Amino acid sequence: MLADAARGFLDEAAPVGKLRAMRDAGQTHDPDLWQQMARMGWAGVLVPEEAGGADMGHAAANVLAGEMGRSLSVSPFLSTAVIAATALRQVADERAKTALASIAGGTRTYALAVDEGAKHDPEASQLRAERVGNGFRLTGGKRFVIDGGFADRLLVLARTDAGLTLFDIPADRAGIARSAQRMIDGRDAAQIAFHGVEATGDDVLGQVDGAMSVLVPALRAGQAALAAEMAGLAAGAFGITVEYLKERKQFGAPIGSFQALQHRAAHLWCECEVTASAILHAGRVLDESPGDAGLAVSLAKARATQTAQLAVQEGVQMHGGNGMTDAFDMGFYMKRARVGAEWLGDYGYHAGVVARLRGF
Repeated sequence: MLADAARGFLDEAAPVGKLRAMRDAGQTHDPDLWQQMARMGWAGVLVPEEAGGADMGHAAANVLAGEMGRSLSVSPFLSTAVIAATALRQVADERAKTALASIAGGTRTYALAVDEGAKHDPEASQLRAERVGNGFRLTGGKRFVIDGGFADRLLVLARTDAGLTLFDIPADRAGIARSAQRMIDGRDAAQIAFHGVEATGDDVLGQVDGAMSVLVPALRAGQAALAAEMAGLAAGAFGITVEYLKERKQFGAPIGSFQALQHRAAHLWCECEVTASAILHAGRVLDESPGDAGLAVSLAKARATQTAQLAVQEGVQMHGGNGMTDAFDMGFYMKRARVGAEWLGDYGYHAGVVARLRGF
């Protein structure tokens, strides 16, 4: 029911054609769409009821993410409603509750600033948080900060004296320089420089030197939701490909009647179904036993990355020469699949996690 309701709304309010219009206008985000999502309760899907949220759990968040992937909807859902909300839920203080209420109300957006190198590797963060009196001074840089060009606040991972610390700071604080960039999928990312940014103890999310107790659950939630979005993307690409196979004629017959193309379409459908099962499993484990979700989440992200890549490649191939033109929407799916593959860990990263957790 949730998927049907989300699909009906997104087909009308945020179809692929809207992404095309945003790209042509140079627009990387849609504040009005986010407000509509917030009014429907999507921004608070992981926010406790006492903070004004729906608290529907990760399985439900993944359903919403999957439908957004199907129509390539542009919103800060993953960075704000999933990653930031999950991080804030790990901290039981009034400041976190206030922030969660702001997320649920659609009045505050977040971006996650953790990566500094070419690949996802939070524990390698070198941005320095030097102690100065009762506070800190942040110096360094972050890259590939999704939604970082417009977010109200930043979750910043920094190296402190004995480990890593997560800070929750306003994006417009003195010393922060944001360089917004439009990615190949038309969405926003940013490189962010921290020039002696002052932070207090109140800006620390969780404990000093204890970032991972807050960050790991948030990353897993984000990775699972991103996997769900990519699975939805694969389903969307598969759907428009099948429609094209039914419509396009060659030698007087629909090309979908050719057995070779039927075999390829059947194989892709099977891959989409298996990946959908992995997504459902990851959401269930996150809801029931989040501390044990690492294997399920990484399996889902690895499979979704692989399936999305197969779906867009087959989509381009089965569209023939048309698949390479901007007039067809398949290129938008391919570009989003490429960005999604890299964010929060690529196939190799998650395959490595799966291997380690299985004892290889």
